[in-house]
Amino acid sequence: MDSKATHTSPALQCQLEHKGIVHVATFNHGAQYVLTGGQDRTIRLWNAKTGNFIKDYSGHGYEILGIAVSPNNSFLGSVGGDRSVFYWDVSTGAILRRFSGHTGLINACAFSFDGNLLISGSFDASIRVWDIKSQQRHPIQIFQDAKDSITSIIVSGSEFITGSVDGYVRSYDVRMGQVMEDYFEDPVTSIHLLNDAKTMAVSTLNSTIRLMDRERGEMLQKFTGHRVLNYRSHISMSYDEAQVLAGDEDGLLWAWDLESGKRNERMSFDAHQKHITWVECHPKTNCFITASADGFTRLWNLGK
Repeated sequence: MDSKATHTSPALQCQLEHKGIVHVATFNHGAQYVLTGGQDRTIRLWNAKTGNFIKDYSGHGYEILGIAVSPNNSFLGSVGGDRSVFYWDVSTGAILRRFSGHTGLINACAFSFDGNLLISGSFDASIRVWDIKSQQRHPIQIFQDAKDSITSIIVSGSEFITGSVDGYVRSYDVRMGQVMEDYFEDPVTSIHLLNDAKTMAVSTLNSTIRLMDRERGEMLQKFTGHRVLNYRSHISMSYDEAQVLAGDEDGLLWAWDLESGKRNERMSFDAHQKHITWVECHPKTNCFITASADGFTRLWNLGK
């Protein structure tokens, strides 16, 4: 069957534009707003319902690769080609802190669960933890377990999980001082942790997404058919955790049933003209975001 066959697709709710590749597009907590960043070196804040532009955040000198929102929605973290971690006031647009120390571009960042720390992962294969409440300029911790570029970071309670080009997913329990490793052979480009925190979806650069039992290290399901061989593409899960969503290098949005692993034809469609860099689902509804190298971020609504 032709992967671009016509079938019922989600409705386009609104379209947001950057000049050049959009590398990251994320909802704030509560999903009232969308934040986007990319090649044009700006972060943009949009109304998630109407698509209306609200504010620009300017200060990066290079492309933006990662954006994090603090738990209370008052602050942003952003990273990219500057090799620095930017800490912003959302309401004023001011840069409050800028943390330097990485020796390569920074691909990802995340806030700790209490919002007091920013965690960054870089092309230099290191993870650095920054205390944003103190005046300390240096990271309070540096982790150098990876042998290649860090591509993704997610936080769950006192734990944070990283994906790396060396093929490993590493889980750091800061409270216990422990590191757990899972090896996937191919470069890891995206991780999604399910609500139970015991199951995760891992995307690798061999056009495969695996659903993993974290405690046993067993693969529960595998999702294939899409083409992801050269670029990072952020994956997501529908709000009810029934569907896995991912974009590919042909601009196609793919969706699979979590339990069966079968492709969901209704939710799979031509979404962009160029490769999709980011997919993120609304936490409470059937809406989701796709961002692409074509310069657009699109908000889609699947309806009931």
